[in-house]
Amino acid sequence: MILRHDRNKEPELNLTPLIDVVFLLLIFFMVSTTFEKESEISIELPEAAGEKSEQERFTIEITIDSEGHYFINEKRTRDEELATLKKALRDVRADHEEPHLILSADRNTPHQAVIRAMDAARQIGLVNLTFATKQTDEK
Repeated sequence: MILRHDRNKEPELNLTPLIDVVFLLLIFFMVSTTFEKESEISIELPEAAGEKSEQERFTIEITIDSEGHYFINEKRTRDEELATLKKALRDVRADHEEPHLILSADRNTPHQAVIRAMDAARQIGLVNLTFATKQTDEK
């Protein structure tokens, strides 16, 4: 019996375990990473100078896109009628005494859509109103 090693044979490097480990690390980092939640509503805010304010109380956000469609807390209303807007605001308001209302309108929103939102808020008693704008660097 001849038990001889072939001395000319080069050693092999098996990359399969390395690929498996890298793949598992990739899956781990993808699962453990938190992603920033971005709004699905695309609006371009007008610009104004001012300071950011911080509210601790309940807020309701009315967003109006460039075509005049209303979104209340990122949920689109059924239509653009005043009665529909008032009902949606009442539903969101629920039992909150004096919620803060933030109105975010695209810079190209029809003026009538903004006035209708303000009128609906006034009619159901929401008086704490703030307009959302992009902050400029000018002072």
